[in-house]
Amino acid sequence: MLTDIEIAQSAELRPIKEVGAQLGLLEEELEFYGKYKAKINTAAFDRLASKPNGKLILVTAINPTPAGEGKTTTTAGLGQAMAKIGKNAIIALREPSLGPVFGIKGGAAGGGYAQVLPMEDINLHFTGDMHAITSANNLCCAMLDNHMQQGNALGIDPRRILIKRCLDMNDRALRNVVVGLGGKINGVPREDNFIITVASEVMAILCLAKDMPDLKERLGNILIAYNYAGEPVYARDIKAEGAMAALLRDAVDPNLVQTLEGTPAIMHGGPFANIAHGCNSVRATRLALKLADYCITEAGFGSDLGAEKFMDIKCRMAGLAPDCVVVVATVRALKYNGGVAKADLSAENVEALKKGSVNLKAHVENMRKYGVPVVVAINRFGTDTDAELQVIDDCCKELGVRYALSEVFGKGGEGGMALAETVCQVIEETAGSTRFAPIYPDEASIEEKIETIAKTIYGAGSVNFTNQAVKSLREVKALGADKMPVCIAKTQYSLSDDPALLGRPTGFTVTIRDLKLSSGAGFVVAYAGDIMTMPGLPKVPAAEKIDVDDHAVIHGLF
Repeated sequence: MLTDIEIAQSAELRPIKEVGAQLGLLEEELEFYGKYKAKINTAAFDRLASKPNGKLILVTAINPTPAGEGKTTTTAGLGQAMAKIGKNAIIALREPSLGPVFGIKGGAAGGGYAQVLPMEDINLHFTGDMHAITSANNLCCAMLDNHMQQGNALGIDPRRILIKRCLDMNDRALRNVVVGLGGKINGVPREDNFIITVASEVMAILCLAKDMPDLKERLGNILIAYNYAGEPVYARDIKAEGAMAALLRDAVDPNLVQTLEGTPAIMHGGPFANIAHGCNSVRATRLALKLADYCITEAGFGSDLGAEKFMDIKCRMAGLAPDCVVVVATVRALKYNGGVAKADLSAENVEALKKGSVNLKAHVENMRKYGVPVVVAINRFGTDTDAELQVIDDCCKELGVRYALSEVFGKGGEGGMALAETVCQVIEETAGSTRFAPIYPDEASIEEKIETIAKTIYGAGSVNFTNQAVKSLREVKALGADKMPVCIAKTQYSLSDDPALLGRPTGFTVTIRDLKLSSGAGFVVAYAGDIMTMPGLPKVPAAEKIDVDDHAVIHGLF
């Protein structure tokens, strides 16, 4: 059996110029990064602005498990399947972070015969967007420290620095550091922290900005510190936003690539959904809606994280409304939620599947709360038995939700045709009758928004705010930001903030330990449980298996 990278390396790619032409893009609207990658420049946005939008399909999933769900694979396969049934479709995805690539989770370009290519490029440096974001963030940090070193005219309190340096790599040793040691010439000594690039506010800003002027304004609005008088200091106060925007000049433009079967794909932005808002860029999604009849996008992790933030943050800010939500699940993952150990998931276990199916029910019911039709995609494995698939059939009938088996990993677009047809039928049947709305109003308080998400989406019985969270909440309100949307950072493994609570826990308490104002991005981050913004590498990182041979061919990349 071929590995993902072997399948990718054996594919014949179309020149990206042809892919762009298929979408109706002009050659002068593409900035080429070699033969198979290109950025789409502002000229395309201007020319296509008045064109009507296509249909927006959001792919999400149940809570992730060690068994894997295949959400990105399903997204890529659904795009390929749309072409198989004669539909004009485009995929809009996030860019992978190097952290998971060299860690344990893997890349974000799909798998098997439902991949986005060139896979090696996408999973490594791609077009340099991640590096540009890292550099822009760290430039602001360097300018802040330099301001304090050069007389500190703003009176910045080194104990109240809010912006953190970032790195697009899992490196736990950088979670807590001390900078400025070695004497006066080396700066002001203080404690600092690194976060992973995808959790940075600069990443969120890139993904939410509508254009360069908006990007620049948002960068200037980043709350970076407080001064000794307790007053806020923003990036614009140290005159950092112009240089930061210059570093992001090219990164703000979406990237055009293709799937294994030549379906157009736009990849842009890559915030994690457990510690950030988990959606690709607004610019990419808006452009994709102009370029095809169907835009298929995805949001990170389970629907309680990425999809909730897609609906309540991205759609709210960008004026978007999905026409259909696809919830991806597997028999194996549902059995895991039913208490089966990973090593035993291949064996038939109908009772455990019935027990674990409550997780699927929770995600379907949650997505319906937004007034959008839902389709279930069962990513089929060879070990799934007829008896187990019957449990899935019964579960979906009980929910009154349409579903389809998906075999895109092994069969590509052909294996997703039933899913594509089901999605198109549901969109056609519900056209004009959907009433999409976020689950909380703009005017609700921060506490009310957090409680609404915790109780309505997670199933919590109550929310507890620690003393630190209460203090931070007062500061957020003092800055007049209490009407912003909320981005809750929590574990992806459970509907709760406890990764050990599988299935569909109810009545638990969500603990908010702190809050952070992302004033440039336009939302408030609430940290639940023990979530960390700088991951670490596992005992055996994927990096140990990755190599490059004498002919510069990469091996071991999934």
